[in-house]
Amino acid sequence: MSELSPETRARLEGISTATLTTLLFKRGLRQQFMQNVQPLARYPKSMVGEAFTLRYMPAREDLNPLDVFQDPKHPQRHAVETCPAGAVFVMDSRKDARAASAGAILVTRLMKRGVAGVVTDGGFRDSGEIAALGIPAYHQRPSAPTNLTLHQAIDINVPIGCGDAPVFPGDIIVGDADGVVVLPRGIADELADTAWEMTAFEDFVMDEVQGGASIRGLYPATDPKTLERFAQWRKANGR
Repeated sequence: MSELSPETRARLEGISTATLTTLLFKRGLRQQFMQNVQPLARYPKSMVGEAFTLRYMPAREDLNPLDVFQDPKHPQRHAVETCPAGAVFVMDSRKDARAASAGAILVTRLMKRGVAGVVTDGGFRDSGEIAALGIPAYHQRPSAPTNLTLHQAIDINVPIGCGDAPVFPGDIIVGDADGVVVLPRGIADELADTAWEMTAFEDFVMDEVQGGASIRGLYPATDPKTLERFAQWRKANGR
């Protein structure tokens, strides 16, 4: 499967998850938005990248002591060192934020390696430090205990669930102030193109509404004159 093109990435960085979820709904995809996954901070543009996944399972105490981290091939450590630049690191933490999925050191390492963002349906420890790093980071809520108390890292780059959304390696992850949506890779380019057009129209509608216009005939565009004004607006605004 082809890599995410710079053109598609650039378009998705300016498109809201609200617009994308509407387009997914039109295609019959209703479960692509992650539930109870929130940004740690405000970011200047949408997080976009191909999914690289880590799956946790319930920890079994005899197999998950603190010294497992001495193994350089430990799945969590290995995943941090192999997640590609430009990808989004997505963790299935079983929607359980009672123990941390990762902390500031690991997230900083991902940032330094060029990863586009990090997502968990559990929690981050050192959440204040992570919020200040600048790398887009999404979680359920802060959590101080080490992941070893509840979670056992078991698989890298396999299909997972994150916040009840299905995530396959290579799917396109988009995050903004509302949360995170998963775009199936096979339709991501098409969705980006359609969403770009939809965003232009919605920006036009917002300008009209801010100018005092009624939404009747405007949104949706049931009045033919709306599309005429939209064409003029696009020309004037280079959209």
